[in-house]
Amino acid sequence: MSLQCGIVGLPNVGKSTLFNCLSTAKAQAANFPFCTIDPNVGVITVPDDRLDTLVELVKPKSIVPAVVEIVDIAGLVKGASQGEGLGNKFLSNIRETDAIIHVLRCFDDPNVVHVDGAVNPVRDKETIDIELQLKDLETVENRLLKEEKRAKVGGDATAKRLVEALNLYRDALRRGEAARAVKLTEPQREATTDLMLLTNKPVLYVCNVDEASASTGNAHVEAVREAVKREEAGVLVIAAAIEAEIAGLETAEEKQLFLQELGLEEAGVNKLIRLAYAMLNLRTYFTAGPKEVRAWTFRDGIKAPRAAGIIHTDFEKGFIRAEVIKYEDYVELGSEAKCKEAGKMSVEGKEYVVRDGDVMHFRFNV
Repeated sequence: MSLQCGIVGLPNVGKSTLFNCLSTAKAQAANFPFCTIDPNVGVITVPDDRLDTLVELVKPKSIVPAVVEIVDIAGLVKGASQGEGLGNKFLSNIRETDAIIHVLRCFDDPNVVHVDGAVNPVRDKETIDIELQLKDLETVENRLLKEEKRAKVGGDATAKRLVEALNLYRDALRRGEAARAVKLTEPQREATTDLMLLTNKPVLYVCNVDEASASTGNAHVEAVREAVKREEAGVLVIAAAIEAEIAGLETAEEKQLFLQELGLEEAGVNKLIRLAYAMLNLRTYFTAGPKEVRAWTFRDGIKAPRAAGIIHTDFEKGFIRAEVIKYEDYVELGSEAKCKEAGKMSVEGKEYVVRDGDVMHFRFNV
């Protein structure tokens, strides 16, 4: 399952520095606008103590954690929706992602230039919001012209529901609201699946602060919290420059000692990765055996055959049953064999809804 979070923001807010901390890929970071032109794509592992525990119990030959792709997208400027700067490229790159990590500069440093001359994260947020909303409004109005004709001429029920949804989106966007704020009925939502509106994507605001504000935040952060409190969005405080130093340390012990000196319990990027994973409505099930312990990513709410298909399409086509052990039972009893003996392995059919943390085996026949 290939899912992407796009890191966005104005030039020089710390996007590429944050990307470098997160990813095995490395983006150029420099003190000038448009340092990132083509999007850098990196794969990040999702921190999960459950995987580590299963590895200790099973002692497999190999370990495969869950991953999410992170895309570092070029910085945006005013007028992007009309093609200014790298606007068209920037917006098309965002359209291809599943969620947005919006980096806001919340630190003062005269040595790092700001594209608008002064630090104001709320203004910066609004700059990007406006550009995304304008592009979405253009998309909605163009589509509305086509769908209104279809709905009138053919009396198509799906087209009518789409027109209803498009009108709701248009009204919200004209009010300066994001598409994600619009409440659609399920039929309306189904009719809009191919719209791919930029402001309909889930968003996490990352406040990039200086070292002194890493554990407590600052006035800039509080201003951001106030500005987004009505949105369905998270806010995370990270000192990207410090995270870069932590990422450069060689051992876990060195990293933990450095975090303690800063008054932090864990690296901010770990929190970001978990929040991004949750923001995409992702969950994890595990397969565990002597050859491999592996975390598999799935969308919350899927049933056993589709979960099996994540491993291989043949598993879904020929699905017979799933053998399921709850993670807590596996850890308490210590092995698959002991779970079987204790009656803690359940046999589930096609209607079983997979739960986060399930340890699973699939039986299939093709």
